[in-house]
Amino acid sequence: MKSMKRAAAILAAVWMSVAGSVMAAGSATVFDVGSLHVERRGERGSPVILIPGLASGAWVWKDSIAALQGEHRVYAVTLAGFDGRPAVKGDALAQAAASLQELIVSQRLDRPVLVGHSLGGTLALQFATTHSDLIAGVVAVDGLPVFPTTEAVPAAQRKLLAERIHAQFAGITAADFEAQQLRFMRQVGVVDATQAEAIAKRTSRSDPQAVADYASAVMALDLRPQLPGIRVPVLVVAPYLASDYAATGISESAKGSYYRSLLPGVSQLEVVTIAPARHFVMLDQPQPFNDVLRKFISALAAR
Repeated sequence: MKSMKRAAAILAAVWMSVAGSVMAAGSATVFDVGSLHVERRGERGSPVILIPGLASGAWVWKDSIAALQGEHRVYAVTLAGFDGRPAVKGDALAQAAASLQELIVSQRLDRPVLVGHSLGGTLALQFATTHSDLIAGVVAVDGLPVFPTTEAVPAAQRKLLAERIHAQFAGITAADFEAQQLRFMRQVGVVDATQAEAIAKRTSRSDPQAVADYASAVMALDLRPQLPGIRVPVLVVAPYLASDYAATGISESAKGSYYRSLLPGVSQLEVVTIAPARHFVMLDQPQPFNDVLRKFISALAAR
């Protein structure tokens, strides 16, 4: 038993080392734009912007960067307050959207594809509602225009839910935050328990209050009325793990249909499910995820 635990610990350390150093290998350009920290890789091809989710950093896209950088210029961003980056005052989500526009304009990116996970997916969809002219398409990885299961909640109550999130983070200690992240990763984040521990150690480097700010902003958000403003193709990736839905009897196809129902008005919508996987589908199933991602990007280029 001790030897098994030691082996698991070594695997976790190796994963963290790879995730932390993948940006250091080879040539990379690192810079800041507004509230975003940017790591650019690849010297040719169409641009792709990778936006991580809540409490995550550019490292979450390690396998996707490796798959894309030979054919695309990849811009992996980290939001303020995450992965050891300083937080910002005011509306962090609005500043992230403004910084995303600044990144595209200042770097003269010709209609990049936005790929966002979770919070990053919601941000990408929000950006597309008003700036479809600047981008080629959106990939939202388990990121939706309204927080799932709250789609029937009235606006006034949605605000109360957002305030409740802030209250849950009030006075949280570093140890409690790390424990919270570990529970989430084990129950919702990824399938493999060893990987869950490694990811939780990375996400717990984020500022808890910044996490609360972004999470409450997403909870208060309902983008569905603005979705007809999206004039580019949208791909939504929905992870599925049968054991997580055993009690409810929700099938993989039913989850895909449910996600589709949350995106009314998106004229060019594709929903793909990937199983077995949880919230961090790009880490649970890197090869199938990257196959889906590259197929979508290639289809955009063919248009």
